[in-house]
Amino acid sequence: MIRSIAAIVITAVSASVLAQAPARIRGTIEQVDGNVLTIKARGGEVMKVKVPDNVVVVGITKASIADIGSGKFIGTTTVGERDGALVALEVHIFPEAMRGTGEGHRDWDLRPQSKMTNANVEQAVKSVDGQVLSVKYKDGEKKLLVTPETIVVTYEMGKKEEVQPGTRIFVAAAKKQPDGTVQTPRITYGRNGQGPAF
Repeated sequence: MIRSIAAIVITAVSASVLAQAPARIRGTIEQVDGNVLTIKARGGEVMKVKVPDNVVVVGITKASIADIGSGKFIGTTTVGERDGALVALEVHIFPEAMRGTGEGHRDWDLRPQSKMTNANVEQAVKSVDGQVLSVKYKDGEKKLLVTPETIVVTYEMGKKEEVQPGTRIFVAAAKKQPDGTVQTPRITYGRNGQGPAF
């Protein structure tokens, strides 16, 4: 179900915003008017997002370091290194239905110098600073340091009615279409005050 693709058509308030449509949009819902969401992006841009009735919504909910074990497939945002391990800002634990999502290691746009690593946990070892994860993906492997300050969350099927003003939202893989609209497979939002990282 989570793998299902639903189109979300995004219309920017100004043509200049549409012309520079980002691949990923992070922001907060300001208004909900039927199937139209008004989002204030982290950069200050205001966008109107039109979603279909069958839009796939994925919720983010709080998890803990104890939930990260061998065999789990995770996505990790890191900045910098410590003792040979990438330091994790966030760890997203994927459910089995989402295993393989975005597998690999790449630059990320959360913060300057940030990286994203989506991989399988091969081993988890406690350390003085937290927990060191050995992860493997199809083209390589990394060591990740999960500290007490690292945000740990997991995904679950969301509810459209929970996407209300004040909700933090993340739109991934936004692509400008020939007709000038921007589309994306799904939206991800924070449940119970949790939220996608800005």
